[in-house]
Amino acid sequence: MEDNKRIVYMDNAATTPLRPEVVDAMIPFMTENFGNPSSLYDIAKISREAVAKARSRVAAAIGAQDKEIYFTSGGTESDNWAIKGVCFANCDKGMHIITSSIEHHAVSYTCEWLEKQGFEVTYLPVDKYGMISPEDVKSSIRDDTILITVMFANNEIGTIEPIAEIGKIAREKGIIFHTDAVQAVGHVPIDVEEMNIDMLSLSGHKFNGPKGTGALYIGKRVKLDPLMHGGDQERKRRAGTENVPGIVGLALALELSVAELKESSERLTGLRNRLTEGLLKIPKSHLNGHPENRLPNNVNVTFEYIEGESILLMLNRKGIAASTGSACNSSSLEPSHVLTACGIPAEIVHGSLRLTIGEMTTDEDVDYVLKVVPEIVQKLRNMSPLTPDELRT
Repeated sequence: MEDNKRIVYMDNAATTPLRPEVVDAMIPFMTENFGNPSSLYDIAKISREAVAKARSRVAAAIGAQDKEIYFTSGGTESDNWAIKGVCFANCDKGMHIITSSIEHHAVSYTCEWLEKQGFEVTYLPVDKYGMISPEDVKSSIRDDTILITVMFANNEIGTIEPIAEIGKIAREKGIIFHTDAVQAVGHVPIDVEEMNIDMLSLSGHKFNGPKGTGALYIGKRVKLDPLMHGGDQERKRRAGTENVPGIVGLALALELSVAELKESSERLTGLRNRLTEGLLKIPKSHLNGHPENRLPNNVNVTFEYIEGESILLMLNRKGIAASTGSACNSSSLEPSHVLTACGIPAEIVHGSLRLTIGEMTTDEDVDYVLKVVPEIVQKLRNMSPLTPDELRT
């Protein structure tokens, strides 16, 4: 990064900073209240009660019951447990899974692995906005379908899927419905009962909680096998000593996010729209994802005739942290499977830029990005032999 440049963080979909009050809540459980929740003495009881309180907080945030919340190490573990656990526990009823073509790799790679174990997977297409059709879900159901897993909101393009409709279809057919809601929890209203969701994955570091923490909501009617075996923790369903500081931090961060959701969503949506409108003034730029039905903090734009990796490096020199897509695949040179599924031509998929704003983002940050990005895009286009003359300066 160049000297004396401001730092503007625009990658909140990758991770978010811990809120100060969350840090304060976690520290005692790293110091004096270090007891193992499974033990019987007093300091262990303090930890045990803290985990119980955290479970109640998470349940209230998504409209669930306390006993339906299970703590994990994050969204990836929650997704793996939900999908593998249901499939192996119910394979006597069938071996067919329905998912989408734009899932996070924690879901898609798990489904691909299950195919090697003899399961069959239907990968549903999406429209140009990344939307899944409930009718496609319905028509893909077979007599041996045991699981439908569709993400709540896409991590790259921010499109929010018709989860309640898909959940209703699954419930009417008696099929378990799981949603990877890692990007949605704490950012949009969620009620698992109203939306007919049987299982839901969430991750603490997406809503200003600690990394390495997550939870899986498992509804009462779900039968699934454990993913991790060992002790009797999490009511004998998820072995391993509980990460008490992380669980406490996750729960408080989620409670605060939900309490501030309306005000925060309105502010972020305003910043998002201003950022989007400014970037789309750049010639040959295109918004990816649904123009309206999207996360309040997500902007994903494709610029023709440039490479996303180049724009990220130049943005970094200007003090702007951004992404070309999912942080989990930042080292891959493969084109985004999400943008490809949306029908974006291969030759321009690599020119995508994802900017995801957060609680720290200010109007001044947006102004700075809108000043810097057009300059960088123009500079890169001037360097490219593919750029037509009318786009050069």
